[in-house]
Amino acid sequence: MTHDNKIKLFLVDDDALYLKSIEIEFMQMADFEIETFPSGELCIENLHKSPDLIILDYLLDGIDKNAKNGIETLDEIRAFNPEIPVIILSAQDKIEVAVDCMHHQAFDYIVKSETAFIRMQKAIERALYTRKIEKTLNWYMEKM
Repeated sequence: MTHDNKIKLFLVDDDALYLKSIEIEFMQMADFEIETFPSGELCIENLHKSPDLIILDYLLDGIDKNAKNGIETLDEIRAFNPEIPVIILSAQDKIEVAVDCMHHQAFDYIVKSETAFIRMQKAIERALYTRKIEKTLNWYMEKM
């Protein structure tokens, strides 16, 4: 996390209006330092900034039809740092899409809907709690 204990959150979506709306929702919460990206490529270029968590759109082809999709971006994030929790956000309400994302080690899959923001908040809480437990267990195992 950042020096002031804020959670560094990357939001990645090619739908500028949706991206701005979730950014505003998260900005109303004091816990986040937010960076937004309209493409997976720009997110990947900024991974050196060490985000605590990434919310990543599934398709990402609204601006550039040749852009990396969410799965390709997720794979590159995993290659860079497999510890960063990535939550996939998508308009695709298909079980096979969700399963594919989970096979690529997404932390969670959330369908864009009227309850998506609440589900994102809960997924972030779970991701950070899981990470805290893993760090505690690793510390404990090193001491043994």
